[in-house]
Amino acid sequence: MPESAKEITVAITGASGSACARRLLAALSAHQDVGVINAVMSSAALMVAREELDAPGAGLPAIREMMSGSSGKIRWFEEHNVGASMASGSHIMDGTVILPCSTGTLGSIATGASRNLIHRAAEVALKERRTLILGVRECPYSLIHLQNMLTVTQAGAIVLPITPAFYNHPRTIDEVVEQYVGRVLDHLRLPHSLGKRWGA
Repeated sequence: MPESAKEITVAITGASGSACARRLLAALSAHQDVGVINAVMSSAALMVAREELDAPGAGLPAIREMMSGSSGKIRWFEEHNVGASMASGSHIMDGTVILPCSTGTLGSIATGASRNLIHRAAEVALKERRTLILGVRECPYSLIHLQNMLTVTQAGAIVLPITPAFYNHPRTIDEVVEQYVGRVLDHLRLPHSLGKRWGA
């Protein structure tokens, strides 16, 4: 592992998109430029993941394992552990990704209402002028959603909605997910070979 290996936080909230979170964690875990991954999952995310990963009744440890496999890079934190490393600006982070990002989480970030570790990690990323990527998942957007997205964008976040691309002619859900996760890695400035680039 290079001395300059990056430390990335991945937060998973209760919107649809568990497959995207799982694929991102796998990609980061396998990436030679990533040394540490801090992961946190909300209670709502656990409920959604049970449904989307076909694991009804599974507990948090089982879902975490499904999300991260056996990677030794991932450190899981509890949702309400506001004393965790990524809750402090003095702890250097290279990027924070909230994927999927519920519109409730978006609203909390936009208003600065930090009620858990996910909100606080986003708040720290903004105040320290570090990369913050919000994989918002909702359809359609209300005016409130759009106003909140404008607010966080003006504050420095990158709003990267979970939307499919079609120029790559995806044939499976996995291909749609890979194309999207590749865009997340682009904004984390991590080289990758996921998906297909326009004109390539």
